Amino acid sequence: MFKEFREFAMRGNVIDLAVGVVIGAAFGKIVDSLVKDVIMPPLGFIIGKVDFANLFITLAEGKVAGPYASLKAAQDAGAVTMNIGLFINTMISFIIVAFAIFLVVKAMNKLKREETPAPAEPAPTPTPEDIELLREIRDLLKK
Repeated sequence: MFKEFREFAMRGNVIDLAVGVVIGAAFGKIVDSLVKDVIMPPLGFIIGKVDFANLFITLAEGKVAGPYASLKAAQDAGAVTMNIGLFINTMISFIIVAFAIFLVVKAMNKLKREETPAPAEPAPTPTPEDIELLREIRDLLKK
């Protein structure tokens, strides 16, 4: 059983998948930072100094009555919140990741199309016997 598992684990597809998962996790962290630290602050500033990470709706008050200055303050007070800003950040991250994957798949498909060889010329079909016979008669008449 160990031998079968080793053969399975050492197949190229499994190793490629493992590498893809590790790179995908790292790429996800990069995109998350891009959204939180680069895209959302200027967007929030342009919209009206809104910090999307702290954009939430209080559904139920916590131990300490609101209004709450931040999402963390609301959560610390035990309030039930609907975290709209975090959802917006996650959606933007998803769109960026999906677009990046689309570009990678598109490039791979383009490379795959270029690698496929052009179809070979079809083999000539043999000439029918009656045509061969007529050619032989023609050649004899010319002589």
